[in-house]
Amino acid sequence: MKRKYLLPLFLLFQIIFIRILAFFPEAVERYYSNGLFAVTSKTERTLLGWLPFSVGDVLYAALIVYLLITIWKTRKTWRRQWKDNILKILGGFSIFYFFFYFLWALNYYRLPLFEKMNIKREYTDADLYAFTEKLIVKTNEIQFAITHDKNKKVTSPYSQDSIFKMTQNGYDNLAKEYPFFKYETPSRKKSLFSLPLTYMGFAGYLNPFTNESQVNYKLPMYGFPNVICHEMAHQIGYASESECNFIGFMACIKNDDLYFKYAAYCGALRYCLENAFMKDEAKFKEYKPLINPGILKNYEESERFWSQYDTFIDNGFHAFYDQYLKANQQQDGLESYSKFVDLLINYYREKELN
Repeated sequence: MKRKYLLPLFLLFQIIFIRILAFFPEAVERYYSNGLFAVTSKTERTLLGWLPFSVGDVLYAALIVYLLITIWKTRKTWRRQWKDNILKILGGFSIFYFFFYFLWALNYYRLPLFEKMNIKREYTDADLYAFTEKLIVKTNEIQFAITHDKNKKVTSPYSQDSIFKMTQNGYDNLAKEYPFFKYETPSRKKSLFSLPLTYMGFAGYLNPFTNESQVNYKLPMYGFPNVICHEMAHQIGYASESECNFIGFMACIKNDDLYFKYAAYCGALRYCLENAFMKDEAKFKEYKPLINPGILKNYEESERFWSQYDTFIDNGFHAFYDQYLKANQQQDGLESYSKFVDLLINYYREKELN
């Protein structure tokens, strides 16, 4: 067999293998998430975490430049060498696909957190409304504890670098209760692509090839801790967006700092309000007067921020990412982010918010 066919065939083998692996989440959990990945991810963070810039972003930039140069050089070869060009593209994608899944993405196929933590999946509308009311009370309480004025929005007093370091406290406290959420060897960084990320509509991302958590440094600061803790959850092997929302929330509320707690509760309340609005608009209107005006001002701050960058670009990338999530065990696509409300409601069914 000619060498040029090997990598495209290897790609086909990988796709079949991963589709089969999806039927064995216990094996993925044991041998990959808690085995191979635990070693490779910690090694990557040890090697790259101390660097003050994002190595992953630099690699992406270099890849983009390389692809543009290659496209330019091969632009006149497609009529005569179209078959070879397609094989080269498939070969390159095969290598990309292998490292993507080997270094991180097999975590999409691990045991769901519902099973791992023995949390129920279903909840009623009444459960949602009751939990939303508890969240309103708690978020109001923390907002007032910080500002001493229910009409004043929360403004973070910390630098972004300080917040990066402070996230460790929450994860350390969370790991005392749930050891499988332990986070070691930090690699938390501001993305060099923060402006493009903003236009794309993303607050951050995990680089699966370097295991660096990348955060959009342009974000409103009141919610910044929540975004970092979400990306850190990806770093320790949780691929589901809803699960990372839940883990990030838990790491923030376990933090000793009130601003971290506020970021988590404020974010969770917004998700619950959106769910309540979809189920019963009249119920949503009942809740709004109960929320401290300062909290609503923070929500307005976020709305103003994202509206500045609202173009066709974010719609295109969101459509792409929606399909990407659906192809990787998250059938609800982008809606899976809000599915963490399911986890919250059922986890706190018999627990108090703290």
